[in-house]
Amino acid sequence: MAPVSLERFVKQLAQLKQEMDEGKLQSSEYDQRLARAIRELREQKLDADRAAVSQALADALRSGLITPAVKAHIEKRLGLS
Repeated sequence: MAPVSLERFVKQLAQLKQEMDEGKLQSSEYDQRLARAIRELREQKLDADRAAVSQALADALRSGLITPAVKAHIEKRLGLS
């Protein structure tokens, strides 16, 4: 399987945020879909180095796509922290 692009992962985060804002997702559904996206990254790998991933997560946090707790969770699951 080809590695997952960093851009694709950030788009998934943006889509999850949009669906939460629109009321299309409950918290549990958000959690499940986020876990699925992280599992995909762990299985297929990410096509970016640690610095790029960390920067993308920091940007997502600043822009409001993710919360500090979600950022910390992603970093922990990907072994970045």
